[in-house]
Amino acid sequence: MPDEDLETTELKETVDASVERALAAEEKKGGWSVYLSLSTAIIAVFAAVASLASGANSNDAILEKNDAVLKQSKASDQWALYQAKGIRALVLGGESEFASAANPELAGRLNDEAVRLQGEQPGLAQTARRFEAEVEAHDARAERLLARHHYFAFAVTLFQIAVALSAIAALVRRKELWFVALGASAIGMALFMSGWLSPT
Repeated sequence: MPDEDLETTELKETVDASVERALAAEEKKGGWSVYLSLSTAIIAVFAAVASLASGANSNDAILEKNDAVLKQSKASDQWALYQAKGIRALVLGGESEFASAANPELAGRLNDEAVRLQGEQPGLAQTARRFEAEVEAHDARAERLLARHHYFAFAVTLFQIAVALSAIAALVRRKELWFVALGASAIGMALFMSGWLSPT
């Protein structure tokens, strides 16, 4: 019987040692897997924020382009009115010359109307130029917003790649893949910050 106790004790010690080694190994694995899980969650949050920022900047750029088109239309209308008044003034001037011999009073009224129309042209030109300046401002802002959109869009792509690599790293238990994921997310973070800090 004592031999059986000895064997049971040795077996118990062997099992306890194996359990301790397994727990230590699991704790060691769990150490980086906890960080893997945490970093993946943080990367996913940044991906979501970057995606929202990308969409918002894209929408704002479209609105700016729409405003530019509207202002360009208004500028074109002002230039068309400028030209119409100029043509009408020339026609009235010609009619005034023809009427001057037969009806001086009519010629004077036609000439006055021609002068009035020519006097309105500088205001129309000024308004058209103001609209054109607004077109340039809206176009420039749209370009800046599109540049920000691209920073955020590239950041989203890198964050998504990082999340996918982190998932693969968790499945195959390879730290190297996790480090590659962290590198991709670091580049994504640099693009995210570049988009955030770029002017609107």
